[in-house]
Amino acid sequence: MQNVDGATSLADCPTRLAVEIISDKWAVLALFGLSQKPRRHGELVDLIGGVSRKVLTQTLRRLQQYGLVDRRAEGPRRVEYRLTDLGRTLIEPIEVLTDWAREYGGDVADFQEAAEAHTSARVRPAG
Repeated sequence: MQNVDGATSLADCPTRLAVEIISDKWAVLALFGLSQKPRRHGELVDLIGGVSRKVLTQTLRRLQQYGLVDRRAEGPRRVEYRLTDLGRTLIEPIEVLTDWAREYGGDVADFQEAAEAHTSARVRPAG
């Protein structure tokens, strides 16, 4: 959608949907964790690390609502999660972001460190 000056309205930008989906770090990690093979809930918890079972369940449900993950009962107590065809389309962009983080993560950390040092120097009381 274009606004009055002919520019595209960011509120209707398709990027907004992509960012909404991948802005949750657990969603990206769950998608990437499912990229190799279907996995059970406990496997994903162990693979991802640092995520609670409850939060992972909420994340997987949200990904199901987007049509990215499929939940399949393989028996009375065996449930597996797998990527849908649509979910698999996000793996390449996630890999690109991962490559970017590997290449430039140090630069970001250096910038944050320098900014923190600058802020600390300004806040120190005069001696």
